[in-house]
Amino acid sequence: MMSVRKVSRRGFLKGLAAGGLLLAFGTLGRSAHAETAGATGPMPRLPHDPLVWLAIAPDGRTTIVVARSEMGQGSRSTLVAAIADELEADLSRVTVVQAEGDEARYGSQNTDGSRSIRMDLARLREVGAAARQMLEAAAARRWGVPVSEVGARAHKVVHGPTGRQLGYGELAAEAFRQPLPREVRVKAPGDLRVLGKAGMPHFDLDAMVRGQATFGADVRVPDGLVAVIARPPALGGRLVKVDDTAARRVPGVVTTVRLPDGKEPAGFVPLGGVAVVATTTWAALRGREALVLAWDRGPHATYDSAAYRQTLDGLAAAPAREVLARGDWEAARAQAARVVEAAYHVPALAQAPMEPMVATAHVTDAGCEVWAPSQHPQEARNTVAGVLGLPIERVRVHVTLLGGGFGRKSKPDFIAEAALVSRAVGRPVRVQWTREDDLRHGYYHAPSSQRLAAALDAQGRLTGLLHRTAFPTIASLFLPHLALNVVFGRPTDFEVAMGFADLPYDIPHLRLEAALAEAHARIGWYRAVANIQHAYAINAFLAEVAHAAGVDHRAFLLGMLPPDRRFEAPRWNYDGDAREHLVDAGRVRAVIEAACERAGWGRKLPKGEGLGLAVARSFLSYVAVVMRVRVKDGAIAIPRVDVALDCGFVANPDRVRAQLEGAVVMGLSNALHGAITFKGGEAEQANFHQYPPVRLDAAPRAIHTWLLPSDHPPGGVGEAGIPPVAPALVNALFAATGRRVRDLPVADQLSG
Repeated sequence: MMSVRKVSRRGFLKGLAAGGLLLAFGTLGRSAHAETAGATGPMPRLPHDPLVWLAIAPDGRTTIVVARSEMGQGSRSTLVAAIADELEADLSRVTVVQAEGDEARYGSQNTDGSRSIRMDLARLREVGAAARQMLEAAAARRWGVPVSEVGARAHKVVHGPTGRQLGYGELAAEAFRQPLPREVRVKAPGDLRVLGKAGMPHFDLDAMVRGQATFGADVRVPDGLVAVIARPPALGGRLVKVDDTAARRVPGVVTTVRLPDGKEPAGFVPLGGVAVVATTTWAALRGREALVLAWDRGPHATYDSAAYRQTLDGLAAAPAREVLARGDWEAARAQAARVVEAAYHVPALAQAPMEPMVATAHVTDAGCEVWAPSQHPQEARNTVAGVLGLPIERVRVHVTLLGGGFGRKSKPDFIAEAALVSRAVGRPVRVQWTREDDLRHGYYHAPSSQRLAAALDAQGRLTGLLHRTAFPTIASLFLPHLALNVVFGRPTDFEVAMGFADLPYDIPHLRLEAALAEAHARIGWYRAVANIQHAYAINAFLAEVAHAAGVDHRAFLLGMLPPDRRFEAPRWNYDGDAREHLVDAGRVRAVIEAACERAGWGRKLPKGEGLGLAVARSFLSYVAVVMRVRVKDGAIAIPRVDVALDCGFVANPDRVRAQLEGAVVMGLSNALHGAITFKGGEAEQANFHQYPPVRLDAAPRAIHTWLLPSDHPPGGVGEAGIPPVAPALVNALFAATGRRVRDLPVADQLSG
């Protein structure tokens, strides 16, 4: 098994033995160099821009630096395998180093948006392939033979005609002197030994199950203290008065620190409040309980989610800003034999990762050093530099393993809190959030309302569709509502692109509109982002329309998906070339057919049972879900879920299946129970008794995942499984009970 360790960039370079091969690859617009530790002078630029380092020491030890964060998705193992497979490395001789936050050196390290594999796989394969070719060239030169006669295999280079061998360590220094290959040759799919194969190693798993892995809360710095923070109950609130007399008397409490008041737009800076600093977490928590606080709840003190729901419904019911128009919706409606209409609502959601937010910071005269479970270490570095008034070069961010993230840990407010408290006390400080802090002071998935109308002709065909969506935008973190209205007048392009403007169906007359709602809490990205509400509404609605037309749901969808229908997604937002990732109706058809076939679609089920279908394209991948549901006396059981996925090239089948299984459970948690509600500007849910995940007794009895072979470039997987889950559930509930559920969550709507 590969060893995994965390060292600084400086320590990494220092630890390399003299003469080792080090490929230090720059980012877009920068030179890519090959250097030897201790040597000087750049070599020619590579014709591509990989984002990590690869180092080989004279004894053959190979170090691979990974720039993306590991939070359970397994991408770190996959990215290591991408390099190692192309390099022909012996995995037992490889050490993984987690990169610090450093955009100038690594390019983007942002680990959200399902970016890791789809953005890094190809370029990291090129890193390994380039190094392999340099080793082969060095061996050929030493032996005085054509390079075509040598080949790398299992951490050595072999001369075919004679069988002579040289280990990578023996060749490292000479390989460094070779020019970087003008053309990098990656392996053909059939030559890959690890990548794309079942049973790929998970390089962090052993340490995790043994309790030896380092997550954010595991960091211990000498002379360190612990802090918990009392934050304003509502967004924009501020601390008016604090009496910390009793808190300071709690054994173990060292001091209290008043944080700067938060501001709006909220961005990623802390919310403000007062920190209780102590020698232990328990003492800090007891000290916080003893504080006597008076708050000005600020401009959102009257925020009530029930009243806000009415606002969202009103926005969705009225004409809004056009996103996309095709044909003539009004004419289609006027000529329709039948019009079907429905409205849907999705409440606010919290990411609730298993590991609440935590960060350790040490501020000294030299700068600030941070240890944190960050999805976006470069943004953490920028934010810390901003709140401390430091040049970015004086901030270092070490990335630990993440106990889940789902988008929450790409927002570094909690890391900035640790830096501010450390500066105030002059010692290292670990700021620890509780579950209550997490649910009440988070960045929430936007609540939304949607209204849809469908025009059917006399034969039951869908001739026209109107779809309106209304929700507060993530951009409210960075611009006030008035400015958003002036600049956009609706949610942003990247949000309306998600399951809304990229609708794959061939509908002659289509009109899409979006309305902007004012945000009264911090709105942030959440696993699958706006695909959640859009996939929910369109899938649930089309099932209703199919039923009204008297047509089988599966057949109704396939009838609107010509296999040759492909088009460029409007308002591209997935960090790639839209021409390489066309919206492809044929791929939508394929996942629908695969999931339905495996689930036995169309067969007769016992009374009280039903199958529900939903499909979504998100993060350049295609997922269909067929869910079997049993309802008895208002209780819901889920005997089986079938998930079909086309994500292009499957780099790590085991981890892809794990992501889909986790997406089903998380999607069901959202659909059955997920709702963050507000009174007086404050989130009402505090812990899992009020915001429950699906527990073992309510989880599906079986989740079957079907990975479709594909020659397309890799799409994202970590988020793509979430959007179809909730609509598959409500469609199955209708099949089982005859009752429509349009508002989430559904758990309490089937009783009686």
